[in-house]
Amino acid sequence: MMLKLTFLGTSSGAPTRQRNVSGLAVQTVLGPDWFLVDCGEGTQHRLLQTPLSLHDLAAVCITHVHGDHCYGLPGLLASAGMGNRSKSLKLIAPLPVWEWFQATRQLTDLHLPYDVEHVNLEARPLVYEAPGLRIERHVLRHRVPSHAYRVQVETRRVRLKADALRATGLPPGPSWRALQNGEDVPFNGAVLRSADFAETQIDTASAVLGGDNAEPALLRDACKGAQLLVHEATYTQDVLDKVGPGPMHSSARLLAEFAQSAEVPNLVLTHFSARHQNEEGMAALMAETQVHYRANAFLAKDLDVYELDSAGKVTVANA
Repeated sequence: MMLKLTFLGTSSGAPTRQRNVSGLAVQTVLGPDWFLVDCGEGTQHRLLQTPLSLHDLAAVCITHVHGDHCYGLPGLLASAGMGNRSKSLKLIAPLPVWEWFQATRQLTDLHLPYDVEHVNLEARPLVYEAPGLRIERHVLRHRVPSHAYRVQVETRRVRLKADALRATGLPPGPSWRALQNGEDVPFNGAVLRSADFAETQIDTASAVLGGDNAEPALLRDACKGAQLLVHEATYTQDVLDKVGPGPMHSSARLLAEFAQSAEVPNLVLTHFSARHQNEEGMAALMAETQVHYRANAFLAKDLDVYELDSAGKVTVANA
């Protein structure tokens, strides 16, 4: 596993009996730190149904200011403080979200025992960087400024050329480990060079996680080399045609056509209108997707867990 995504909310606008509003937990192979993309009301309740700890939350990434994507933020951060969290947290968000959060802290007497550092996602494309990890934001089209996040993970491991080493007669043991660690090793009157017997294997995985967006094609550059796209499909195309352009959301067809043209190998649809949240509605969304997209498509449910490996394969489980 390179990336693990746990869906904490897959409904648009308002929660339903089966689905919460937007929230997506992102874990990586790099360690216990995890990331939260959007934090609709009730997100912390969903988290209680997962193994995730607020002590390990490294950053909250908000896509845009609409309440179904951020109204859960003050409560979640307050609960983290009540749980004795002490390490600082990054809040990657539009400036209005930061200003609203600051006002909420002041007006509700919220005192956190840890620092919250605002990263203005509109200031620069690269919003988070750590060894082996990059998170970049990409501009979308919605009624308010909205963004997607591209998460890229890279791991490096050194492998020994075991057959070549055995051919030298050097027995496995400390000398093999030294070669793997980049050290040259004297043997039988010669020097075995680490560069000749060790090779670095680099594994990467990238996923694009979209906010609300009426124009999936804006993510063409973000999706280059990505193995997974998670994107809203609020409506079927028929319903979108009836609703009109006002809400500025995507249909399953718009999304599927883009994903097919961009050659994204895995597609997860989410952020469904309540009118589609029944068996017939879900079937209609999937049928529309499969007409226009011929790779691996999934309809997310709350508490679904998707794992992406370095070969680009996606597997699905439950939290």
